[in-house]
Amino acid sequence: MGPIDDLLATLSSAQGYADRPFVTLSYAQSLDGSLTLERGRPLRISGHETMRLTHRLRAVHDAILVGIGTVLSDNPRLTVREVPGKNPHAVVLDPQLHLPLDSNLVLTPERRVTVLTGRAANADAVVALETVGVQVVLMNVDEHGCIPLIPALCAIREMGIQRLMVEGGARVITSFLTGKLVDEVVLTIAPVFVGGQRALEEPVVLGSHALPRLEGGGIQDLGGDIVVWGKFTP
Repeated sequence: MGPIDDLLATLSSAQGYADRPFVTLSYAQSLDGSLTLERGRPLRISGHETMRLTHRLRAVHDAILVGIGTVLSDNPRLTVREVPGKNPHAVVLDPQLHLPLDSNLVLTPERRVTVLTGRAANADAVVALETVGVQVVLMNVDEHGCIPLIPALCAIREMGIQRLMVEGGARVITSFLTGKLVDEVVLTIAPVFVGGQRALEEPVVLGSHALPRLEGGGIQDLGGDIVVWGKFTP
């Protein structure tokens, strides 16, 4: 077994907490820290080997979480296709309930999909999604109209989810890091420059506090991309 195999073995046995799942944050960025050229415009950054790693990571987690922006721009399946394994439960943060009925998430058979949305969500949209098998969970939103992460994680844990993989987009990545709600980070760095939308939309630490670090992890070249991982230590 190599270092990445050891990482996957460790993640596959991780246990959630009383009030939230164990959270693995995983995403790909360019050398200059960009996720894509601009918001809402998808860009394939990583290579095939690291894409396969993403599918291996999905296979060892109970659920995978993204924001509605990622769904609308990328229309992802969030399935395990490159390796053997069970498709994770898909969770979408969607405060205004914009999840399309014809999205790949909704149309992918034999997988569970949950949408966390605001209590003011359109009732007809709720019924339409529930009719096609999507679980809709109504939640309070914060002053910015967003789903607060701590109550969201509590609701996800109550679904029996022990291990949650978070893939993005930028707002979700930033919120999880600034909220100190990440246990493990698996970061793919592609050897390209983009000059586009950054992965982090605001500083993770303000003032004189120590910068968050990754500890006890590793680094490996995988198909020309660099994969860095470790425990998030704020």
